[in-house]
Amino acid sequence: MSYQVLARKWRPRTFDDLVGQPHVVRALANALTNDRVHHAFLFTGTRGVGKTTIARILAKCLNCEAGVSARPCGECSACQEIDEGRFVDLIEVDAASRARVDETRDLLDNVQYAPARGRFKVYLIDEVHMFSRHSFNALLKTLEEPPPHVKFLLATTDPQRLPVTVLSRCLQFALRRLPRELIEAQLQRICEAESVPSEEGALRLLSRVADGSMRDGLSLLDQAIAYGGGSLEESDVRAMLGTVSLQHVSALLEALADGDAGRLMEAVDALSDSVPDYGEVLSALAAALTRVALLQSVEAPPGDDLDDEDYRRFAECLSPEAIQLFYQIALIGRRDLPLAPSPRAGFEMIMLRMLAFTPELPEPGGSEPEGAGPGRAASPPAARQRRSPPGHDRPPSPPAAYEAPPAASLSEGGGKPRSGSAEPASPPGPDGDERARATVPEGQVSTAPVSTGPAGALPDSPEAWNALMPSLPLAGMVRELAFNAAFEAAAGEVLRLMVAPGHAALLVEGAQAKIADALTLRVGRTVRVSVSISEHRRSTPADERAMRDEAALAEA
Repeated sequence: MSYQVLARKWRPRTFDDLVGQPHVVRALANALTNDRVHHAFLFTGTRGVGKTTIARILAKCLNCEAGVSARPCGECSACQEIDEGRFVDLIEVDAASRARVDETRDLLDNVQYAPARGRFKVYLIDEVHMFSRHSFNALLKTLEEPPPHVKFLLATTDPQRLPVTVLSRCLQFALRRLPRELIEAQLQRICEAESVPSEEGALRLLSRVADGSMRDGLSLLDQAIAYGGGSLEESDVRAMLGTVSLQHVSALLEALADGDAGRLMEAVDALSDSVPDYGEVLSALAAALTRVALLQSVEAPPGDDLDDEDYRRFAECLSPEAIQLFYQIALIGRRDLPLAPSPRAGFEMIMLRMLAFTPELPEPGGSEPEGAGPGRAASPPAARQRRSPPGHDRPPSPPAAYEAPPAASLSEGGGKPRSGSAEPASPPGPDGDERARATVPEGQVSTAPVSTGPAGALPDSPEAWNALMPSLPLAGMVRELAFNAAFEAAAGEVLRLMVAPGHAALLVEGAQAKIADALTLRVGRTVRVSVSISEHRRSTPADERAMRDEAALAEA
């Protein structure tokens, strides 16, 4: 009893039977119809996308006894012999097994002779990138100017390894990976033709695992039919492939969304009963997170295994920050999983890591949100609190800084915090202001009131400029320029600053205007700024920041 596998039985015999690759079929069909057939073709693409199949169909079109056309008859002896793989004028060469130069020369010695039966002698060289450098050199001249009765059809999965001299002598066709929907539809047609009962979920799983390769999809279909005893059921296909049920993925996401560590470990326990591949579980989790993120961003239908309602529910209860974090942890965790003491222990730590690093986004107004959930509320204090090492007490929290008063308060000469703000740790004044600014972390704008002189007046001294500058709404190179600029003079509406030659690169176009705009908003009247480049020994805001950092480091 002889059984022919589905990948060979359902190999396309004509361009009309070919699934996918319409850009290649159109070019070849037009060339055959208009009698503009090149002497060398190169088909590139990943495994199982139709490179060798298209080459054989092209050889059949060239040697069909009914004439050269894009639709061979399929009934003449030439067409049948090519389909059966015994046509004498179709020389199929496996470059991986004939990579030596002497074998290439032996192959090319027969190029000059006319075909024995067909119209053309066709050389089909598969995995041509396996040829040695000397083999390519031996092939070059013949590939460029072959006899009129010879056609070269080259196929490779790695075109980058081909010499440029070979690429320039061929017409190149890049075959694309087949979409999952196309593979699923073809598997459905084959199951109907073979009278194999199948479930839609089973075919969807097979087409997804095929990863763009029709041959892989047909091989998996053969295996699934044998595993299921002549039928295709989703549960059997999942068991055969070792993939995790999407209900388990949904349970993990629900526990993460609620910030419930207990439910998360229960979901892991339920998952471990099926002895899964935890790397594949992380892949499925990352794929589900990708769909949720897409749904949040573009409102596109997910189009995958989870129901739309599940995706929309997760899109509503998970913040974009949490989804991005979970996705990154899943990718890195899959990479590090082999280093864990055991696969399950590594998977549990990855899940707990997602829970521990869930971002907390405070609601507008600065109050902590109520409830739980990533990106929506704080997790239980026990999961968030950092503990000091044994025998060490945590230092007291720094005193609260002043909250910046509105511009109207400054214009009235007040400078007191609004009602409800924290009391100052030190009395107002130059010393108190300096201590308040010292508590502001690096990279943040000081919110302490600064002594800048009378309301609406420009800073009139280096100390006033150094105190005012950190509160200006500047960013990027303009902020760095202001930090490294020293006060020179102030006259009327013009503030003159100067920077050292070492910081001249910060003086980009428009920087002075941006500093002037920030000062205009700060003092409440139109201000112009002039920045010059000169050597100076005056203190800058950057110098004062460096001194504060050194003092804090010495104290620590």
